[in-house]
Amino acid sequence: MRERVVLVVGYDGAELIDIACVSSSLDLANRIGANPPYRSVLVTPGGQGITCDSGLQLQGQDSLERWHDPIDTIIVSGGLGHERAAASQLLVGHVRRLAALARRVASVCTGATVLAEAGLLANRRATSHWMYAEQLARSYPDVLVDPEPIYIRDGKVATSGGVTSALDLTLSFIEEDHGMALARGVALGVVTYLQRPGTQAQMSMFLTRCSSDDLVVRRVSNHIAGHLADDLGAAALARLSGVSERHLSRLFLTYLDATPAQYVRQVRTEAAAHLLVSTTLPLPAVARRCGFGSTESLRQAFLARYALPPSRFRSERRTTAPAPRSARHDPTPTGRSGTSDDDVPDPPVPDRPATAAGRPTGRGSPSSRRT
Repeated sequence: MRERVVLVVGYDGAELIDIACVSSSLDLANRIGANPPYRSVLVTPGGQGITCDSGLQLQGQDSLERWHDPIDTIIVSGGLGHERAAASQLLVGHVRRLAALARRVASVCTGATVLAEAGLLANRRATSHWMYAEQLARSYPDVLVDPEPIYIRDGKVATSGGVTSALDLTLSFIEEDHGMALARGVALGVVTYLQRPGTQAQMSMFLTRCSSDDLVVRRVSNHIAGHLADDLGAAALARLSGVSERHLSRLFLTYLDATPAQYVRQVRTEAAAHLLVSTTLPLPAVARRCGFGSTESLRQAFLARYALPPSRFRSERRTTAPAPRSARHDPTPTGRSGTSDDDVPDPPVPDRPATAAGRPTGRGSPSSRRT
């Protein structure tokens, strides 16, 4: 049985989570039935041990420069040592050489810097950790950097955002190689979403809403997030804040780089995206709960932010496992031609053997294991 060899490139200053998200997910895929199986190999300069960001040490399994066997995928890890890695002609040269042999090329987090230095991101869309995206764009103007998505796939090259985005990217690879059922089984095993949409922003509005140092902006942004269905027009927010509409707009532009109206629309759209992929609420209910006056307003907001209508966003990015047929009143297609969630078999349950027919011998209730 032929293996899918996945080379994970490490170096001093690599982030341990970047490496582990990939290797652990692929190992779990093997344990629940990936066929052909994956073989993850940590390759380092000279095959030497590396010291990760955290100070923990990993032993390289093989030498980056001496690898000449077939490769399915090469994934460059990120970490605080990414600039030193990109300055190494030996490391960059062999990443470039191996990328030409691989079916897929990818980076996690700031590993995009190494791919960019190797010329592998030229004229491609790419992402990186949001804190380093501007630096990547300045250093490599031929790379079309988008700091928001969790991951981006452009042809055979994929780049992911910060740290745990490696998990989302790896799940997308597993689904591509082995189908949704097995990828869902891996997601259940590592207790995560299957999977966050690649277009989801790395910096969630719900994480950033309280980060402003300005007390007025912080108070208003917190109110917005907690009262999406209320009147959040400029006049209402100005009354709440005790400042004029013009001054509130200046504060929002200064601290959030958006007008109050733009910020409200962003928060409402992200909240609606969360409800679409984590609940079975119909579109009108989602629109009402998130403060959109109509489903058409919701649709326009999704087209502007995600370039997808809400119904398609839900069908392609649903994160919960399907409920039993008898419990569903409005099945939603998965976005694959001619299929629905009813057509996707239940995921294998990790750590339980499978029968010769490939069905797990023990089956949990995926719908009860919401992440």
